[in-house]
Amino acid sequence: MVRDKTFGSRLTDIIILVLLIGITLSCILPIWYTLAMSLSSNSAAAAGRVWLWPIDINFNSYLQILEDRNFFNSFWISVQRVVLGAGLNFIVVALMAYPLSRTARQFRARSVLMWILVFIMLFNGGLIPLYLTIKELDLLNSIWALVLVGGAQTLVFNIILTVNFFRNLPKELDEAALVDGAGPWFTLFRLYIPLAVPVLATVSLFSIVYHWNEFLYGLIFMTREQYYPLQTYIQQLVVSVDPATMTEDQYRRLSELSNRTLDSAKIFIAMLPVLVVYPFLQRYFIHGITLGSVKE
Repeated sequence: MVRDKTFGSRLTDIIILVLLIGITLSCILPIWYTLAMSLSSNSAAAAGRVWLWPIDINFNSYLQILEDRNFFNSFWISVQRVVLGAGLNFIVVALMAYPLSRTARQFRARSVLMWILVFIMLFNGGLIPLYLTIKELDLLNSIWALVLVGGAQTLVFNIILTVNFFRNLPKELDEAALVDGAGPWFTLFRLYIPLAVPVLATVSLFSIVYHWNEFLYGLIFMTREQYYPLQTYIQQLVVSVDPATMTEDQYRRLSELSNRTLDSAKIFIAMLPVLVVYPFLQRYFIHGITLGSVKE
């Protein structure tokens, strides 16, 4: 019987290991394939010969993209959007989640505000009223249109997640803080926020990924190309070259470009910042989601 259990346990471990390896490869291989395609030649991409390794390696797709000044401008706009959006999301989530995590006796309006948040998460006025509101506020072609509208899309979910995290913290913390004479601001910033690092890092990651990847509002609220965030710019990017001003080197590189290699280069550049940031916040992800999703 002991041998059977040992064999069954090892077999289970092997199956789980194989499944985890398969899931890992399913996540890594598309990224690697995109990189290989972006570094391959036009003929190899057109012939479908590229799979896990670049064929006739060259950097012409990246050079073609980087020659455009608007690319760097759009990149900088996206960086500003992420910094402002994630920072504002962090502040609002912390300041709203703490009072909403109190009991009805401590904060009488808690239930009403929670229902309002749930209603906002489920229903909205639609795209046209949203556009008219942004226009009336004179926020068209403004970074704040992207920050405020985009942040509102994920804010309610992040607040609810953080509220549940705060509710699962020991009630003795409040009692000890009250006995020591600590006020709500001191309790929030010296007790709750340091303990809520996992969930706050998780919701910040959600906000960063959303603001970096979202492109639709750039199309709607930005009427000029120089105000496009990176994802909107890449989605609209078209290689246009004046033959009269092209050099011999540009002719050679253009002949080696294809839609597949160029699009792969765009996609890889767009995903790179998130791939760099994610490992630093990943260790908080599972812990923050698990504790924040449990409701008493």
